[in-house]
Amino acid sequence: MAQYTLVSGSVGLITLHNPPVNALSAAVRQGIVDTVERALSDPKVKSVVICGQNGVFCGGADIKEFGTNMSGPPLVPMIHTIEAANKPVVAAIEGSALGGGLELALGCHYRIAHSKARLGLPEVSLGLLPAAGGTQRLPRLIGVPAALHLITTGRRVTAAEALQLGIVDQVTDHNTVDVAVKFALSVEGRSLDARCISTYPCPCPSDLDALFEGVMQKVRQSARGAIAPVACVQAVRAAATLPYTQGMEQEKELMATLFTSGQARALQYCFFAQRAVDRWSMPGGARWDTSKPRPVHKAAVIGLGTMGRGITVALAEAGLSVVAVETEEKQLMEAKQAISGMLERGAKRHGVAPAPDRISYSQNIQAVADVDLVIEAVFEDMALKKKVFQQLSAVCKAGTFLCTNTSALDIDHLASQIRNPELMVGMHFFAPAHVMKLLEVVYGPRSSPQAVATAMQLGKKMGKVSVAVGNCQGFVGNRMLKPYIEQAFFLLEEGATPELVDRALEEFGFAMGVFRMSDLSGLDVGWKVRKGEAEPGVASGQPARIQQDHRYSPLGDLLAEQGRFGQKTGRGWYQYDKPGSRVAMSDPWLHSFLEEYRAQHGLVARRIDHQEVLERCLYALINEGFRILEDGIAAGPEDIDVIYVFGYGWPRHRGGPMFYAGMVGLAKVLEKLEHYHQAHPDVPHLQPCSLLRRLVTSGSPPVNRWREVIKKLHSQL
Repeated sequence: MAQYTLVSGSVGLITLHNPPVNALSAAVRQGIVDTVERALSDPKVKSVVICGQNGVFCGGADIKEFGTNMSGPPLVPMIHTIEAANKPVVAAIEGSALGGGLELALGCHYRIAHSKARLGLPEVSLGLLPAAGGTQRLPRLIGVPAALHLITTGRRVTAAEALQLGIVDQVTDHNTVDVAVKFALSVEGRSLDARCISTYPCPCPSDLDALFEGVMQKVRQSARGAIAPVACVQAVRAAATLPYTQGMEQEKELMATLFTSGQARALQYCFFAQRAVDRWSMPGGARWDTSKPRPVHKAAVIGLGTMGRGITVALAEAGLSVVAVETEEKQLMEAKQAISGMLERGAKRHGVAPAPDRISYSQNIQAVADVDLVIEAVFEDMALKKKVFQQLSAVCKAGTFLCTNTSALDIDHLASQIRNPELMVGMHFFAPAHVMKLLEVVYGPRSSPQAVATAMQLGKKMGKVSVAVGNCQGFVGNRMLKPYIEQAFFLLEEGATPELVDRALEEFGFAMGVFRMSDLSGLDVGWKVRKGEAEPGVASGQPARIQQDHRYSPLGDLLAEQGRFGQKTGRGWYQYDKPGSRVAMSDPWLHSFLEEYRAQHGLVARRIDHQEVLERCLYALINEGFRILEDGIAAGPEDIDVIYVFGYGWPRHRGGPMFYAGMVGLAKVLEKLEHYHQAHPDVPHLQPCSLLRRLVTSGSPPVNRWREVIKKLHSQL
């Protein structure tokens, strides 16, 4: 769909129309082909302007067409036709020009952008590369190093940066289409030989081989197994070393390989899963679209430790007025200084003015009397949180939503402390709260749909990916994390080392393995949680065999008891040069400790390979995910996958744990769990979940059809 109008006597104005982002669907591509042909054959038309309707140029390819037999005109010949036109074609870029949208603009002879526009080639985030000439034209226009950075990261740039790089010819604060039309009139009749980017020589540094070698090494390291960034480097190298037509062939071949890869399917699944979690539902069928969120203009944060500070910053950066409460004067002074610094750094990063005036500080909880919503972020202690909510219930105005930032405590138990339990939900942020994208919105049996909708909407306003989950120990993310970590401990008892376990998980795609992550977050954190859970029979130094009816490993507790808290103390599962250092080094003491531990408890070390590490850790985590679906804590597999990708470092190119289980094959996951549970009958988390068995019996349907099986299962309970 593209509309054609003759304006200013001689300018053919082509307007793309496909809400909301004017994606390049088959109908839009056909519309462009038809209107361009009409403009070029019309003797009245001396120049052409291409724009998008409703303030957006073009958001790129229509991802819904991926995986189907794509119809309509192909994009590459269409762009070549525009570039080869004998009349100047100007792109009027408003809103965004992304992916195929930017490639379309690069095929035009001139580009005019509004100052608030954003431009980029984000295909790498979908496991692909810009395959309509983006990898060939952009390096010719802005040089190899700058093009490599944009294409391999998918980063979007502002109009000002695009002008500086040379992507656009002009930036305006006025009506972009009007400016583009005037510009088109001014260049009518000019030679276009110097405006066809495909004919440009690629500006290359003299040490081209060294440049690509360095970039490839860096990309492989940061990609952690993802193949698309590597293919992007190879495509840009083709632009730098081959004629344009051969470079285009190389781009096409690389794209064909990526397009059919499992990684592209996983990344595209992540794209849609992120949107699916917006359509949350609660038991009983209540949905967000029937539960209108209440607007939140003023919020409060109680407790200004690490999490409270980050939440305060996230609220302020979202434009809310914030009352920040901390009863300890020293902690309050430190928090003020820290929050001010965080706001300044955030403002600098986003190119805006900091907003410290949005935050008021107080030592008195009475200061929250007139807010719309409160987020409690005090220490993870049930008695302390109960006391805070009793105070809030007495102080806050009627209808104030009361939220807790707990990572595991019972929401319903806290709701019982307030006058209106329907106003209570959990808002589980992830550290650092002003940076991490994930927010678990936890509803209890008494939480109202409006309270959940309000928390979800507030999360969206803060730029979070919000996922609504039910109330249970650890909710979704931390509940699944427990068997994952548990298996890592058991593997150490059986003969593995922290280095072996971490290496296997990092080669799989995690930024950090279990033990490096434990050292970063602090062994004392998990130790306090485990002591709070009061595992039966787990006193200091107790054997790892069977505690009542299940196995428990005290290894983490034993290290914590010796003050080995990880990076903060310079010793944990690894050793560090000094407290606070982030460089993990193998610790001979730890290896001796493990040998002594095994000898003390009659455990014979055996050889453990990477495959067993992955199967034991990941399949135990996945199995708990199936239990969560079976229990109705998460509405569908997409919810779990989004939580793990955005909150727990699951590699995006693996799609999330539940998607990964489908890729591996549910029958294989079931078979392996049965094998390991036979070998370790004292580990309940290895016993295959009945939902997993049911899905295998149903023929292992694809992940997007699991909801049907889950719905049937729940209806029979």
